[in-house]
Amino acid sequence: MLLLTLSAGCARKNFFASTPLVDAAVRTQLQQSPEAVDSVTVKAGKHYSRGFLHRILWGTHYRPVWNAPVTAPVLDLNTAHGGLTVKEIGGGFQTTSMTLADSSAFTYALRSLDKDPIRVLPKVWRKTFAANVLRDQISAINPYAALTAPPMAAAAGIMHSTPRLVYVRPNDSAFGEHKERFGDKVYLLEEKFDGDKTITAQMGKAVDIDGSGTVLNNRYGDNDVFIDQVAFAKARLFDILIHDWDRHEGQWEWAQYNENGIRIYRPIPKDRDNMYYRFQDGIIPWIFSRNWAIRKFESFDDEFNDVYALTMNSRFIDERGLSALTRQQFDSLAHVLQKQITDQVIAEAVQQFPSSVYELVGPATQRKLISRRDALPKAAEEFYKILAKEVLVVGTDVEDTFEVKRLNDEETEVTVRRKSDDIITYHRVFFRSETELITLHGLAGDDDFKVTGKAGKGIKVKIVGGRGEDEITDTSKVGGWGKKTWVYDTERGTELKAGPETKDKRTSDVRVHAFDREGF
Repeated sequence: MLLLTLSAGCARKNFFASTPLVDAAVRTQLQQSPEAVDSVTVKAGKHYSRGFLHRILWGTHYRPVWNAPVTAPVLDLNTAHGGLTVKEIGGGFQTTSMTLADSSAFTYALRSLDKDPIRVLPKVWRKTFAANVLRDQISAINPYAALTAPPMAAAAGIMHSTPRLVYVRPNDSAFGEHKERFGDKVYLLEEKFDGDKTITAQMGKAVDIDGSGTVLNNRYGDNDVFIDQVAFAKARLFDILIHDWDRHEGQWEWAQYNENGIRIYRPIPKDRDNMYYRFQDGIIPWIFSRNWAIRKFESFDDEFNDVYALTMNSRFIDERGLSALTRQQFDSLAHVLQKQITDQVIAEAVQQFPSSVYELVGPATQRKLISRRDALPKAAEEFYKILAKEVLVVGTDVEDTFEVKRLNDEETEVTVRRKSDDIITYHRVFFRSETELITLHGLAGDDDFKVTGKAGKGIKVKIVGGRGEDEITDTSKVGGWGKKTWVYDTERGTELKAGPETKDKRTSDVRVHAFDREGF
């Protein structure tokens, strides 16, 4: 009851400030003589200012940063990047965004600094106190955090965009029918890597750029397409370093390379909205972010308090893009990042904050980044353990051979080969102390599965044959209480040769083959 009262009952009709401009008179000047003003002073979120009691209950978050006066250049579509035109309107449930293109068809994303998450709520809640609460908690985001990522990403050799702060004039005619919706707001303008027209020097010999859905469909559709898992792991460790917890499959583009007759995809992270997230500094958010509640809303701190929370939103793409890597590889990548992201690099990064923002959070952000970088190997180990617990080994729509060898009680070796030429496409040795379940997905094609060896305990192996006429042979021996082989496939078209220890879960229901390729 107290919570409802404090939350003011109904949604505020005018939650957002009428203008981000510090001097309202400048708005009139912009309308009368737009070309006379090339920069303005703005406060990105004046509406997040709250009194003492509210901050105690709901958190201070980054309210002072949202209310800090910042100088932003005025965006002129006629001159920016040689001239930009509106290509399409985008944005998810929170962000106002637009895709712009220059004369060479290179695309840019214009993304609002402030967010309106009201569409996340069911319609019945949108006119209630819940809208106030949800909108107010956007203050947990540092609106200028993305400006600090490029120096660190560049030092680490991770592909990246370079956002810059801009302000759009009220009713700017260059925005056509969208001028009212987009006018009088603060944005980040950055490169949008979405095709071969947007390949830059940092991508080397890339031939195209694809989204995650296309990448995964290509990866599973043919046996000559691969994700560079080492490059992806490095990018994911960088995400953990900067506390970017929202790295789901939609937050990535992928540069495509043709190397030695195969296609390889390497990651390009985008949308750094949640870097340095600060949520747990109020009584109610602290309760909401407990492990039994909304665990992913962990706050950016000097230490990695909860690596699992930082990886919850990315589980789908992590399972599919990191399944081959070992503990040693994660440890090696963590040490490489430690050497590349030096104190000097971090100092340069935080200095990308506007000066008023740097005064508020710059030194603390720098201290936290250095502390987290120094502890990165430990975080990498924890991330590896999370991934290693249950592992997906996925084939393709082309015929594959899966070989599982139970080497001993502790070790199980998994190898995947192309049936056409016996080339190995996957290999890893799993350890029972780390892994509880290995799931093999055959997808389409006439696949072969061979399980051999002997172990007193071993690791549970789950085989999902997929579409096609599969041949599954299990001659392995596992002790009485050991983890055995479980087979899921259709009864028709599947040949199973196995002893009584194998769990035969075949069925007439073709849904047993289901595998989510895209996650969207």
